[in-house]
Amino acid sequence: MTPDELATLAGTLDGVEVVHNAPKWPVKGTRAEKRAERAVAIWFVLAALAGLGFIVAFIAWPHEYVAVGEPGYDWYSSYTPVVGFLFGFSVLALGIGIIAYVKKFFPDEVSVQQRHDGRSDEVDRKTIIAQLASAGKSSDIGRRKLIVRSAGAAAGIFGIGLGIAALGPLIRNPWKGGDDAALWVTGWRPEKGETVYLRRDTGILGEISRVRPEDLEAGSMETVFPYRESERGDDEALLHAQRASDAPVMVIRFRPGTKTIKRQGQENFNFGDYYAFSKVCTHLGCPTSLFEAQDNKILCPCHQSQFLATEFARPIFGPATRALPQLPITVDSEGYFVARSDFIEAVGPAFWERRP
Repeated sequence: MTPDELATLAGTLDGVEVVHNAPKWPVKGTRAEKRAERAVAIWFVLAALAGLGFIVAFIAWPHEYVAVGEPGYDWYSSYTPVVGFLFGFSVLALGIGIIAYVKKFFPDEVSVQQRHDGRSDEVDRKTIIAQLASAGKSSDIGRRKLIVRSAGAAAGIFGIGLGIAALGPLIRNPWKGGDDAALWVTGWRPEKGETVYLRRDTGILGEISRVRPEDLEAGSMETVFPYRESERGDDEALLHAQRASDAPVMVIRFRPGTKTIKRQGQENFNFGDYYAFSKVCTHLGCPTSLFEAQDNKILCPCHQSQFLATEFARPIFGPATRALPQLPITVDSEGYFVARSDFIEAVGPAFWERRP
């Protein structure tokens, strides 16, 4: 059977009766038809250009954090709107182009189909391909090279953009460096024998305020960041220490007599009633900024994960499944809190490996 006969058979077997079928352009090659073709192609071209712009912006637009008022802030702050607009416009233009093509070139058809239950039989499944091919043939897609090329360019560039967006975060190898890999090391790791202090953020970058045990009242919590004396006066280093995503740590002072359960291998990570845990939620990386002194629970405001601070910050509610990493701390000869070492496990969400 010819493709047209197979397409007719497909409709018959499906119980479809074509009541009316008239081509949109009975006379081929008219000026009106050419205008309609160009109108559809314009949308596909716009989709391709927007997709290309999305790829360029995703790769080349400045995206590193810049504080308000600093040079380059306007470029940084416009990264997400620009990438979002170009991506959204590419999808919109592609969709409008497809809809416009269907409305302007698909035949006006009215069909009636009888409903039936169950799966289609073998003949129906084979003839449906011929029916789809017949629909494409009746819309004259084969001779509309402008639309085919512009639609192909739009779909191709859009697909490349999706691939880049999906693979972009994977280009950097997080394991590069072995034991010094980014997933293992944080700003709390002592380097060259230099002491790492626990420093509070006073809101003034150059003001150094190191934390002492007497600074915290019983049942309180304070957020701290790593600090080295070599960073004093170095605004860039101080700023990096505060902005690092794995740097924030909460120091908690329990009330005297509070019973705690310590994780095996971390029995000496605390200093008396003082415990230090990462503020990065192990679910999706939100800041666990809330501490309930009444029942010693650490709360994540994003997805309501709860961690019991008196039991090595293990999760007791919500989507988080891993305890908050604990930072080993002690007090130096001057009475300041210092980090004894870096975290012994990776900081961040849903990480499944731990240091021995």
